[in-house]
Amino acid sequence: MSDTTEIDATEVERARQFAADADRVIIKAGTNSLTDEESNLDDEKLDKLVDDIADLLEQDKDVILVSSGAVGAGKGRVGYTGETVEESQALSTVGQSHLMRRYTESFERYDEKVAQILLSQHDLENPERFTNFGNTIETLLEWDIVPIINENDAIATEEIRIGDNDMLSSSVAIGIDGDLLVTLTDVGGVYTGNPKEDPTAERIEAVGHNYDEVQAIIDESSSSEFGGIQTKVQGARDVSEYGIPAIIAKSTEDDILEKIAAAKPVGTLFVPINGVTDD
Repeated sequence: MSDTTEIDATEVERARQFAADADRVIIKAGTNSLTDEESNLDDEKLDKLVDDIADLLEQDKDVILVSSGAVGAGKGRVGYTGETVEESQALSTVGQSHLMRRYTESFERYDEKVAQILLSQHDLENPERFTNFGNTIETLLEWDIVPIINENDAIATEEIRIGDNDMLSSSVAIGIDGDLLVTLTDVGGVYTGNPKEDPTAERIEAVGHNYDEVQAIIDESSSSEFGGIQTKVQGARDVSEYGIPAIIAKSTEDDILEKIAAAKPVGTLFVPINGVTDD
């Protein structure tokens, strides 16, 4: 684990407890956290994600899930590779329905209902549309229904690129007054190098006043394969500027969300920019 002496240990612990006490949690799950190496939707991975979310629901927390995976799930269903934008858009329509069917089935194991919401960049930027979206979220949460959000890939072009759901999840967290953003990945945090290529890379426990140093490390170590960490860090940074803690953690770690709710040190914690204040 990387040295974090630039951040006061007490501040990190307070931020971790602040995250544990969150009442409204936004969970972002990436494509690699939901599909296998052949781009088929992985039932075991999806069920684990739902199991982890159920841990939070049992604690009476509100959970909003931002889920990638539609294009990947579509590839596995119809056998096309999605080499063009048009193919990717079509694949997303196949994959999205399959993805929601599996979420519905998986959440039913806990007698939980889910709802689908597809958003575009225009929805985020238009105040009236975003207000309507926020009202829908509030109603669903009042009904104890888990909202599942994804980019509306079928009509979008810019969105069918790595990282856009990272920025969408941060915008949602800020816009609906979230208390915590958790980004689940196959990497499991921010490292001092690319952990897929550098076995000596160490996990950075917390990011706060050392953000510029961490950003420099990411810029130097990112590759086309690893570059998705940049948007995850940017999204976490954005919410931290609004006083919301963020955690980038490994999707395959056992009971990952339960550990976060227990204030255990997992992944990389982004401390709110202005620190944590007592109510």
